[in-house]
Parts: sequence; C-alpha cells; structure tokens
Amino acid sequence: MKKTSRQNGHRGEALAAAFLQQKGYRIEARNWRYGHYEIDLIARTGNLLVFVEVKSRRSTAFGFPEQFVSHAQAARIMEAAEAYILERAWCGNIRFDIIAIKLVSSGQHLIEHFEDVFS
Repeated sequence: MKKTSRQNGHRGEALAAAFLQQKGYRIEARNWRYGHYEIDLIARTGNLLVFVEVKSRRSTAFGFPEQFVSHAQAARIMEAAEAYILERAWCGNIRFDIIAIKLVSSGQHLIEHFEDVFS
C-alpha cells in the first residue's frame, strides 16, 4: 500500500472514531487483528457491539467508498468478529457497519454511516 493510501486510511479511521464518539459510542478497539484479518473499529453503545469497516477515498471516480467492501472482505470481518466475541464472552447484540469517508482536497470531509450492512 502506498504511503498516501495508508495515510488516508489512518486519517479516515481517526475521523470515523471521532464521528462515532460524537454519537455516543465508546471505541473498544482500533485495528483489531485476528490472524491476517483486521477490523478497523470496534465500538460499543449500551448493549450493542458494532464492528466497523472504514472506507476512505479522495475521489469517487471509480465508485463510492462504501462500494469497496467485497463479499470476501465481509466474510473475513465476520470471522474476525466471531473471534472477538468468543474471546470476550460477549453476550449482547452485535451489528456490522460501514463508515464511508470522502476526503476533499480542502481538508474537509464527508462522512456517511451505513448501519447493519452484513446481516
């Protein structure tokens, strides 16, 4: 991954975490790994644990950020989430979300939160 792509990814994840915190979520983990799989953010609100995939793009020329989660990637996220749930003996509700961030050259950004995307 190119340095700028990695930087955009880190910036997007930081923006997504701040966005969720403003909505009252508590960030439980960032970049949580299970083997070769990774979950960008794990957040909690009440009795709900949310596994979040963050997608950041500078341009929508090739599609919108939320369109870049493949079926294979969704399956890996769900497998990693299952490991997290078992490791923590979580008994509450869960949800899988995507946060799409469009990074604008002026330093501004647009955030869209898609809830319950892998159900």
